[in-house]
Amino acid sequence: MFYFATFFRVAYALAVGSWLTGCAGLRSDELPVSSFTARAAAAAEAARVVRVIDVNTYIMLSGGSTYRLRLLGVDAPEPDQAFGPQAADSVAKLLPVGRVVLVAKAGHDLYGRTLGAVLLPTSTVAAAGWPVPLDSLLVVRGWAWAYDPDRRVAGRAAQQAQAAQWGRGLWKCGDSQAVSPKLWRSFDARNKRRYRGSCTW
Repeated sequence: MFYFATFFRVAYALAVGSWLTGCAGLRSDELPVSSFTARAAAAAEAARVVRVIDVNTYIMLSGGSTYRLRLLGVDAPEPDQAFGPQAADSVAKLLPVGRVVLVAKAGHDLYGRTLGAVLLPTSTVAAAGWPVPLDSLLVVRGWAWAYDPDRRVAGRAAQQAQAAQWGRGLWKCGDSQAVSPKLWRSFDARNKRRYRGSCTW
């Protein structure tokens, strides 16, 4: 427990300190690029990964209790959808059981899940301790679609466009085969077979 609390204090200090240092030399028109991550880091708490259910749903442990977290900022392939199992497996490897991350909670959804952002603490020289937003990482790697209807995150649309252009993850077989989860859920069995079987993963 002492290690867990110490890690939180160090990670939190690194996140906020790096943000303050990085923002010192920015113009006001440059701040929106990092403001979302900065706000999330400032409000984050340490949590330990218990289980990855799918690409955007996790069981987390914090303060001696567990909760189900629904990641904001992305919409991931369904488990029965093309690339769904591969994406979930990739995230499970990125977030192994026991990994400590930072979670910024943002209320609950209709299913009782905690909504929030996940930040991955890093100590690499290049990142200088700056936490990496998990939702952004998933989009860049092609493991999920960006979900940013209010366009709060600068560059998010460009991240998805680049992943699609380079054929990463769910974009491997082109835009026509990358069916959004919302559309996939509306398909009947015939249409699901059509889009599930036409691309080799």
